[in-house]
Amino acid sequence: MRPLTLLATVASLVLLRAANAAEPTPTTIDAISAESVSTDSETTTTFRDQVVAAGNDLTLSCDYLKVIATRIGDKSATLGKYGKFRYLLATGHVRIVQGDRVATCGRAEVFPGEDRIVLTENPVVKIEAEHYEARGPRMVLYRGQRRAVIEGSPQDRTHISLPAIKDLGFPSETPAK
Repeated sequence: MRPLTLLATVASLVLLRAANAAEPTPTTIDAISAESVSTDSETTTTFRDQVVAAGNDLTLSCDYLKVIATRIGDKSATLGKYGKFRYLLATGHVRIVQGDRVATCGRAEVFPGEDRIVLTENPVVKIEAEHYEARGPRMVLYRGQRRAVIEGSPQDRTHISLPAIKDLGFPSETPAK
């Protein structure tokens, strides 16, 4: 009877942990100052100085962050309750870390509904585990695709560093005896 009780307890804990893992992580934003303005349909909040936003395995730090979200709940409330994020703009020393990927730039625009981030002002993306680094004047990163589009021009070219490529040449010829 005792092994059955132990098995049931373990199964309950596994199911509880799985249920908790499925819940999204709340987003937290810390800054020196913040200002929030609401309309009937959206809430816009601006954060300034030493901004750090964290949530869902992503951390963003910058000097300035503007967040626009849909407004839900009581329309007569002074400050609207946040619904879904619609747009985020980060500027000044932007650093985005997600897992083993790090992106730095001067300006980042996040479009959650389109699952993309647009990086400008000297963007650099690094993936240390893959020995990958990309630079260019404008980058578009796509969520869930591990895909980056780097847009350059003849005057401002893109640059990518990859791991060494195996020597594909022929072996050196040895003189005949």
